Amino acid sequence: MKSMTGYGEAESHGRSAKITVQLRTLNHRHLDIQLRVPREYLAIEEEIRRIVREKVSRGRIELLITRSPLKGHGRRLELDENLLSQYLEALRRAKKRFALEGDVDLSLCSGLPDLFRLREPEVKQEDERGIILKTLNAALKNLELSRRREGRQLRLDVRSQVRHLRKIAERLKKEAERIGIRLTQTFPPAERGEAPAAERETMEGAGPGFKGDIHEEVVRLKSHVEELERVIGEQGPIGKKIDFLLQELQRELNTISSKAPQLSVVQLTLGGKERVEKIREQAQNVE
Repeated sequence: MKSMTGYGEAESHGRSAKITVQLRTLNHRHLDIQLRVPREYLAIEEEIRRIVREKVSRGRIELLITRSPLKGHGRRLELDENLLSQYLEALRRAKKRFALEGDVDLSLCSGLPDLFRLREPEVKQEDERGIILKTLNAALKNLELSRRREGRQLRLDVRSQVRHLRKIAERLKKEAERIGIRLTQTFPPAERGEAPAAERETMEGAGPGFKGDIHEEVVRLKSHVEELERVIGEQGPIGKKIDFLLQELQRELNTISSKAPQLSVVQLTLGGKERVEKIREQAQNVE
């Protein structure tokens, strides 16, 4: 069992930059990948998504890749000498033509627009692709460890609730047997079979202490509890399977309490619903 929430991080150093990959996963009904990468890596964005999809099947994933240039490989400040030459020539002509005073000096040049520009380092994507994917896989591995650690805690709690459900199902089985005996004593099968349908319905609702046969519902309830216990021990994504089984358990408990509203049965079904709800809260965080 794996939790949908977790965190993984890894970093590597290439020849010209440090690559850092950070992954955070949150609860989500489906797989939702939110990816932020430097513009230099946009061409391999789909490959990054494919690798993530192979490792994670459900949840919201926030993936951030940062590139930090190493010393000597960062941005460079450059002077546009050709443009400066044109500025100076224009200023000299203006001085001569309009008889202006003053000299053209460094302080004046520093205020001229567009003389300086920042040049981004040239990044060859293919040179860094390997290190990016290596770092991504390392971060995914750390994410997996994080999600499995939390998943182990989730499994312990879910198993505890399943044990309670199993006990409730056993007690409901005894209640079903008691109701069946009371039904047989109150309305012998021969009498029920010979009576018209409308009269049989009246019989089944009129017996003292008897409100309905719940044997079949209890059998299905026990079967769902056993299947739930088996599923939580499976490898791989199981969150949707748990959701389905919880719906079936809830349905059987509702039917049982409706067909046999005796106090003892109602108390047991209420206890069962409480356990189902607790498992549902945990299952919202299971992949």
